[in-house]
Amino acid sequence: MFSRSGYQALPLGDFDRFQQSSIGLYGAQKGFFSFGSKQDPLGPTGNTADSSQGWLSWICHGIITSLVFLLMVVTFPISGWFALKIVPTYERVIIFRLGRIRAPQGPGMVLLLPFIDHWQRVDLRTRAFNVPPCKLTSKDGAVISMGADVQFRVWDPVLSVMMVKDLIAATRMTAQNAMTKTLVKKSLREIQVEKLRIGEQLLLEINDMTKSWGLEVDRVELSMEAVLQPPRENLVGPLATMPPMPGLEGLDGTIQQLAAHFFSNTLALAGSGTGAPEAADSMETVNEVEPPTAPLLATAGSTRRKPSVDELLSALDPILSEALVGQVGASYQVNIALPSGAQSTYFIDLSSGSGRAGRGVPEGSPDVILEVAEKDLQDLLLGDLRPLSAYMSGRLQVKGDLHLALKLEELVKAMKQRR
Repeated sequence: MFSRSGYQALPLGDFDRFQQSSIGLYGAQKGFFSFGSKQDPLGPTGNTADSSQGWLSWICHGIITSLVFLLMVVTFPISGWFALKIVPTYERVIIFRLGRIRAPQGPGMVLLLPFIDHWQRVDLRTRAFNVPPCKLTSKDGAVISMGADVQFRVWDPVLSVMMVKDLIAATRMTAQNAMTKTLVKKSLREIQVEKLRIGEQLLLEINDMTKSWGLEVDRVELSMEAVLQPPRENLVGPLATMPPMPGLEGLDGTIQQLAAHFFSNTLALAGSGTGAPEAADSMETVNEVEPPTAPLLATAGSTRRKPSVDELLSALDPILSEALVGQVGASYQVNIALPSGAQSTYFIDLSSGSGRAGRGVPEGSPDVILEVAEKDLQDLLLGDLRPLSAYMSGRLQVKGDLHLALKLEELVKAMKQRR
């Protein structure tokens, strides 16, 4: 695994930077009162700060450790129940003695000094977690619900404890961000055909970000929950939804589409030469999530004009109410990037009273600052684009609390009910 990403895992036994000795019952460091300098896993900065404390700190450390060890020996029949821990082969114990980290202990029997040792177990076995399905928009406009299953293991117990507080939560967030950034650059067909290759690419990207945490990701398996909205090409023709042609499954998705395009043209010419109607052999694209509507099947020239941002904000006035303020409870500043390159600022205040909306900045500091293009804001307020999908695809930039930003969904629902 690590040979592919340019780095190599440390062994799970003795660590090079922690000089351990197997002599003795507990497999501890070279003596309980070893005051030599240890390499700090946080780097040279930690060593400089540690050495600046001088010999006084080490003398106090040694005296306190000696007294506690002597107390444990005097009360050994009782203290042995609390000071001795059995560590299985698949675990290591990280000990902080008076705030200083020590070498990983185990497997076997480990001695803990009462009152001055704080310890934590680290499981070295392969574990797994799932990335919850999230909605995202692919390059061709398809809205899909995508999740993943991730298998990982800890290869450096010290780094896994020192560098991150919640290892699984941090890795899950890293995997979700990497998955989103990768999939929004690909079309729906590429995601379906090249799922294994995308998983291997995500594996390397995640490991590049988590190697400093002492964690190695062994496997990433993508799982598509549903296609919530077909790609935009499906409204023009059936080319994007044609199944892979026999014998071309191993080729790139673009080459398969070109082959299918030429093949369909050949069939069309052959069918026109016979003069017989071929309506029964035609293929129609059907949205399995929502029934096709007339605006979707209309041509580009017949589409209705979208209202401007000022018109949409004016339409918000009848919708604003105390009930909506109670559901949202936040104020928003919306920075809109206009097609001309200029920027316009609006506000939506749903923090008090019945709420207000208009041009300019809100009174006081806003809870969330949103940055969005004019067209995307129109789609958001009209309900054509969900806030979560816009954020995951990078079309909506959020500065502030993301949870409060996603509460704009309540405002969109109220506008839909009003219409």
